[in-house]
Amino acid sequence: MVWTFGTFRLDPERHELTRAGLPVPVEPQVFAVILHLVRQCDRMVSKGELAETIWPGAAVSDASIAGRIKLARVALGDDGERQEVIRTIHGVGFRFVAPVTEDRARPPTAPFGLGRPSVAVLPLRVLGAETGLDILAEAIPHEVILALSRLRWIAVIARGSSFRFRHGADFDLVASSLGARYVLSGVMEAGVGTVAVTLELTDCKNSEVIWADCITRRLDALAELRALIAMRIIAALELRVPENEARHAELSGSAAFDAWASFHLGLRHLYRFTDSDNAAAKGHFQRSVALDPGFARAQAGLSFTSFIEAFLRIVPDVRAASRAALHHAERGLELDPLDPFVNFTMGRAHWLTGEVEMAQRWLSRATEINPNYAHGFYASGFTAMLLGDATASNRAVDSALELSPLDPLLYGMYGVRAQMLIQQGHYAAAAEWAAKAASAPGAHHLIAMIAAAAFDLAEVPVLARHWAEAARSRRPDVSARDYSLAFPIRDIEKRRMIEAVLNRHGF
Repeated sequence: MVWTFGTFRLDPERHELTRAGLPVPVEPQVFAVILHLVRQCDRMVSKGELAETIWPGAAVSDASIAGRIKLARVALGDDGERQEVIRTIHGVGFRFVAPVTEDRARPPTAPFGLGRPSVAVLPLRVLGAETGLDILAEAIPHEVILALSRLRWIAVIARGSSFRFRHGADFDLVASSLGARYVLSGVMEAGVGTVAVTLELTDCKNSEVIWADCITRRLDALAELRALIAMRIIAALELRVPENEARHAELSGSAAFDAWASFHLGLRHLYRFTDSDNAAAKGHFQRSVALDPGFARAQAGLSFTSFIEAFLRIVPDVRAASRAALHHAERGLELDPLDPFVNFTMGRAHWLTGEVEMAQRWLSRATEINPNYAHGFYASGFTAMLLGDATASNRAVDSALELSPLDPLLYGMYGVRAQMLIQQGHYAAAAEWAAKAASAPGAHHLIAMIAAAAFDLAEVPVLARHWAEAARSRRPDVSARDYSLAFPIRDIEKRRMIEAVLNRHGF
């Protein structure tokens, strides 16, 4: 909905007030006052209603309300004497009296624009009489804001703005006032010796909750609770928001997406590790770069698709694909050296050239930039596995699984654990993890080969043959050599042992 009155135009979705086409600067609470009065232009709005809408649950003085009304009048070219736009009903409330026209059809934009996603993190609401939680209810969201600011791909509304809605509010109002596409909210409640925090991530475009979680800890484990909340939220945003953004882009029915929409559509295909999905992802990332040559994440996406081409050997010129993976990662670093995804792709590109130690340095940098980056830990665990460092590999994979237990690369995390156990000679345990890997959604032919090798070494020939056939059904021409090129384990003896096992199964 867009409203026009006189030469003014009020667009809540864009959080925009314009006069004769020029933007009118207005602070969030004043914008919210104007918006509510315009929405209720057919009636008077009482002071109490305005206070509860703009400052829900808070004690607000008449002076505070009068101050916001004065600033609203200034923004609209009105004043307390003329009252041609906002009229005061003395002692009762206010009414928007300028003629208002509603425009339900937003003017077309080209190309279709999702833009960079944005999120507002609200203070937690405390339920019950446990006043000792009030400080924690603000400290936790503040820590979440700091953690989210490291993600680079999502805009985080500043604490000073989002915390104005500390007592909760209509999410439509929060989105309109702050220009946020998503709102993260929650409640905190004390039990008998415990604290429970319920979290929700809401898409303000359609008021849909796209993720929710409940975390309970003992009162003496609040430090653990704070760390766990930030970890869960970041992992959820990394998965849920890009998927939701891609869904919105597809539902738009437009072929003319902006750079961000194209990027999110590419992510939807990226982690499936199939020829067709990789080609689709590459096409979306190429369009994203064409629309915005300075978009670092789109360059990283192209690096990832080139990595898959080389890793799965789905192109004739694997060396060219390896060079492209490195080139696009380097370009991404030029554009944004602090993006963890860009550093992640730089590390992966060095896998392809056998520079495993160099890869580890870049992957460590990715997790230093964002300590909650699940894919960074997974790739670090993979690299440590290639080097034969079981302690580092297990620790990194554990971190990845804890951060993102429903990750689209879950099969890879399980597969790394299985390969590390094979190197350690723990074949039964390796088979157990390999079966989980090969059965996980998205598992490709190389993962099935891990399972075939693990079950052979664990002396379970029926399952070894089963997974060997599964690998061949996914890639008929795959060989033991392809396996070793994808997983260049530093221990030559162990690598040859696995190749020999795969040879026995016809690879």
